[in-house]
Amino acid sequence: MSHSQAEIMHAATPPIFELKKFLHAHNWLSIFIFRLKDFGLCRELYGDHVAEELENLLINALNQHDPGSPMLNARHALRISCGEAVLIRCLGQAGDSQLMDQAFSLKVKLQAILRKHTISSLGREFEIEVGFAMLPESSLFERERIFHEAIRDARRMAQGGIDLEAVKLSSTFRSIIRNGQIRMLFQPIYDFKTGAVMAWEALARGPRGSDFESPSILFDFAEQFGQLFALEQACRSKAMETVGTLASGQRLFLNIHPRTVVDPTFAPGKTLEILDKHGLRPEDIVFEITERHSIKDFTSFHKTLDHYRSQGFKIAVDDAGTGYSGLSTVAALKPDFIKVDMSLVRDVDKDPVRRALMETMVTLAGRIGSEIIAEGIETKGEARTLTEIGVHFGQGYYLSRPHFPKPETPLDMKELTPLRSDNFGRLSCSIPIGQLVQKTLTVSPRTPVQSVQRIFATNPALSSVVVVEDGIPRGLVMGYSLDRHLATLYGRALYAEKPVAVLMDTTPMIVDEREPVESVAKDANTREMLKAYDEVIVTSGGQFLGVVTVQKMLTTLAQVQVEMAKGTNPLTGIPGNVALEKEIETRLRRAKPFCMLYADLDNFKVYNDVYGFKDGDFVILLLGRIMTWAISRHGHSGDFLAHIGGDDFVAMVNPEKAERICQAVTRCFKRLILNCYHTQDRARGWIMGKGRDGKEQQFPLVSVSIGIVDCMAPCSLQALGEKAAQIKGYAKTLPGNVYVRDRRGSSGCGQAA
Repeated sequence: MSHSQAEIMHAATPPIFELKKFLHAHNWLSIFIFRLKDFGLCRELYGDHVAEELENLLINALNQHDPGSPMLNARHALRISCGEAVLIRCLGQAGDSQLMDQAFSLKVKLQAILRKHTISSLGREFEIEVGFAMLPESSLFERERIFHEAIRDARRMAQGGIDLEAVKLSSTFRSIIRNGQIRMLFQPIYDFKTGAVMAWEALARGPRGSDFESPSILFDFAEQFGQLFALEQACRSKAMETVGTLASGQRLFLNIHPRTVVDPTFAPGKTLEILDKHGLRPEDIVFEITERHSIKDFTSFHKTLDHYRSQGFKIAVDDAGTGYSGLSTVAALKPDFIKVDMSLVRDVDKDPVRRALMETMVTLAGRIGSEIIAEGIETKGEARTLTEIGVHFGQGYYLSRPHFPKPETPLDMKELTPLRSDNFGRLSCSIPIGQLVQKTLTVSPRTPVQSVQRIFATNPALSSVVVVEDGIPRGLVMGYSLDRHLATLYGRALYAEKPVAVLMDTTPMIVDEREPVESVAKDANTREMLKAYDEVIVTSGGQFLGVVTVQKMLTTLAQVQVEMAKGTNPLTGIPGNVALEKEIETRLRRAKPFCMLYADLDNFKVYNDVYGFKDGDFVILLLGRIMTWAISRHGHSGDFLAHIGGDDFVAMVNPEKAERICQAVTRCFKRLILNCYHTQDRARGWIMGKGRDGKEQQFPLVSVSIGIVDCMAPCSLQALGEKAAQIKGYAKTLPGNVYVRDRRGSSGCGQAA
């Protein structure tokens, strides 16, 4: 047995008996050889493990994509040598043109499968060489010898190459281009801020049921056959012809190969002519350049792009981060849009590494004036996380599949919008942020970066370090941010010995301990996306007190919301907003006269600033207890009191008892509030404090103002609330503890003042 025969018989997966049995059972077999070009170099560069993985990928792809014919042990493809596989098919007496057609069709399919794997994992692609031979009818005695001769013939052809011009597929391809048989689908790219369609990506497909229906087969054949420019021109024309009307601000994304851009036949004049024909402008078009292909002459490429930009065209880089040049190419091109490959999008909601990479892409885009488009979004979790991170636009099957004609469906952002400032508007929480403070480690601005890194390393639960000088917070160092700086190629060498002031966030969010949680949460969630979950520094009199996490604020607000849902205010235990709305609606439906009392404290903010939030809470509790007592003592059994947040209270009482209740509240509060002041302040009848203008001045003692509104006829909830607020506002303009009844009319609460 020759060396070649021994190699085949040893490497083939089925036993020798199975192979012999198959050869003897079928006449007129076709032999196809598929070789990974430069496989030996691959083994040297990447090792045996990667080489074996590529071989297995080739075998599996052949077994999966070879259509039915008699199979050897349920498999067609066999490994016969390093980086080489043989495919045995029973096709009867086939001519060379038919075999060439099939060989090249399989080659294109395999090339597409391998490219997807090798580009993402190795950053390069491997060419597949293909050859074929016939195994004619012969006697059983000669069968095996002829088989090995056919293997050698097919191998020689693979090494020498197939004459593509002779391949039947070329005429089919030319016919598709010539007759305009390209089909276009359009997939929307959504704006994550508004949910509106920002653009449409034109996606080409070949004729249904043909060998070129798959876009990967269509473009791979065109590239290898030298017809890429012709195909792309046909696709551009078809896209502009069939996209229809673009809404204001919408764009059309057209995929362009890097080598197409610098090709002399890619003349802007032709494109402008087609645009004008279909009522489009250069500003409506975005050339989407895939980064999976290398750019040979970068200088020429860059100049050409600048030329098209000057005419109004926009530029997008596709598959960013997965191709030849990586982020350096993206940074150099400074595209208008960066399309992030689905390999980074997949499970971004579950994988912290992918999330960090996506955050880095958003930061990079901001630095170079680009915007991010996330491709291949397939789940709600991915879409929501990308929105939280600050990704500008999204595209993928979860949002919308490609269609023709365009799917004019806006995106419902309610399900994807993160819990940000607009969500906090529905919550009410006057708890001071100081009550949520947590201690954390502090360092001086001169502390070396490597020392700060050791602090994080020895305290795994620690997420931040505050930079403090003379008791005043100067900056914030988040653990994730420090890791991101040091993880770069020269990060550790650049920063290890430098003071932490170089890397710290010099503009962290700093608030006073007396600020309400609701207000701080709103402000924290209007920060830039990358800092949205950084900890908030809390001070007392300008001195560092501690930090509060966004999670702590969210938890507190959630607890408050639960209490409000139960109908009670978390501070006083008195029914809150939800219960109040239900009570008002019930009384309005009854259409019986009632009075609304709207009570508010005067000069309370200054008192809270001077005496502190704990004493401030006591004053609110005092007013709540006094109003509860007065309504119980002088009102009716059906009267209702609500604490709607802060120092605001609303009551629903019988019109005949309204003034008697208010009189009891103002008199009692005037007497008892004195106990909330120090002796000297009580004696003076005023305290020193800073007004809203920041200037220090004298302020009277805290008093209560109550507005009374009569509802004598059916009216809206909104009208009643507005009128009550007006009367309460007027009462607050009067000095001391007062109540004012609206006597401008009694026909209904909706009457104009």
